Amino acid sequence: MDKFTTLTGIAAPMPLVNIDTDMIIPKQFLKTIKRSGLGVNLFDEMRYTQDGKEIPDFVLNQPAYRNAEILVAGDNFGCGSSREHAPWALLDFGIRCVISTSFADIFYNNCFKNGILPIVMPQDVVDALMADARKGANARITVDLPSQTVTTSDGKVFPFEVDSHRKHCLINGLDDIGLTMEKAPAIAAYEAKAATLRPWA
Repeated sequence: MDKFTTLTGIAAPMPLVNIDTDMIIPKQFLKTIKRSGLGVNLFDEMRYTQDGKEIPDFVLNQPAYRNAEILVAGDNFGCGSSREHAPWALLDFGIRCVISTSFADIFYNNCFKNGILPIVMPQDVVDALMADARKGANARITVDLPSQTVTTSDGKVFPFEVDSHRKHCLINGLDDIGLTMEKAPAIAAYEAKAATLRPWA
């Protein structure tokens, strides 16, 4: 997966609480096992009318936020079912970071496995970032993973916590397969030794 180090981008304000995975990517789009192509259906029922027309008031349909790479969201983001299609859809749209006061555990873990950084912040900080995001496309927020800081468009800096192993994986672009491949020499050595000790296997 793509490495995540420092991201400076447009942040879209989405203050709704309890945004569940069915809202992120509705069930009718779960037939695919491809990680690409789901971005067009991200937040489908909030973005489009039943006849497929864009709903102008929805934040990601607004010109200022069409290229958003960061979401500043309400509490309990990603609750509901465990579908991994939710982070796939976010990533395919272009979202690399979601900031909230809390996340559902499975969604939170799936984000890291797919190159998205979920950041947990106190309510007052999320409120400040939400206000900054509402300034529109000219207000860019910077997320610095190595230094574990989020910087607003006017220079306010907020620290955040992240598990050191997950941080390592994001910075180096390592998903579960990538982590396994880091051990390739040890695996090869083990297989060679096993072939000598148990040639019948």
